[in-house]
Amino acid sequence: MKATTIYDGKHQWVVFGRDPDKPEKIIDTNQYLISTPNRTLLLDPGGIEIFSSMLAAVLHHVSVDQITDLFASHQDPDIISSLGLWDQVLPNAKLHSPWLWESFIRHFGLNNIEYVPLPDDGGTIDLGELSLQLIPAHYLHSSGNFNVYDSEAKILFSGDIGAALEADGAPMFVDNFDEHIPKMKMFHQRWMPSNRAKNDWVNRVRHLDIEILAPQHGRIYKGDDVKRFLDWFEALEVGTGV
Repeated sequence: MKATTIYDGKHQWVVFGRDPDKPEKIIDTNQYLISTPNRTLLLDPGGIEIFSSMLAAVLHHVSVDQITDLFASHQDPDIISSLGLWDQVLPNAKLHSPWLWESFIRHFGLNNIEYVPLPDDGGTIDLGELSLQLIPAHYLHSSGNFNVYDSEAKILFSGDIGAALEADGAPMFVDNFDEHIPKMKMFHQRWMPSNRAKNDWVNRVRHLDIEILAPQHGRIYKGDDVKRFLDWFEALEVGTGV
């Protein structure tokens, strides 16, 4: 599994993805690690089928004992069906996830990790030296859904917002926004059901200082491509991709 550092300041962001060993019919996903001196958070740590490669990749950056927190933006299996295995490896960790999905997510296996239910209006995840802001992104596409914003690194983990469907081995970053549009248009039109929710989200995140927008599928946006994506998404009619 490929690992790329996307921020290395007082703390570190690493993205894992482009796994050449994943099954052919499994959607490719991006998993993220945020590491501070005393705490490590895994964002949308992935499906059960990539657990072994994900764990091996993470251990190149931190030890198991340093992984203190998990985050699941919503309930989909591609982001959290590995939970039962993380539950065996990380008995003292916390899982931060929407309150709405607790009784669903527990089906993936949760005996040791503590579930921290997130209220609808968001809040923060405190990693000691770093406080991360939880940005409501409900109905985009899940009815209970959150993004994570790091104001120091100026990174927004956007979950399925900004996602694209591409062939295996695609680059990690968007290099030509116009050419990237066909790879993400159908995804957003079909999986995002609400124009009102979309516009509320765009208005909310435009007030944030974002240098990197990091989705859970496909390429990462940086610099001027962040604004290009927000402008494109705002103009897109969603809930129509049938």
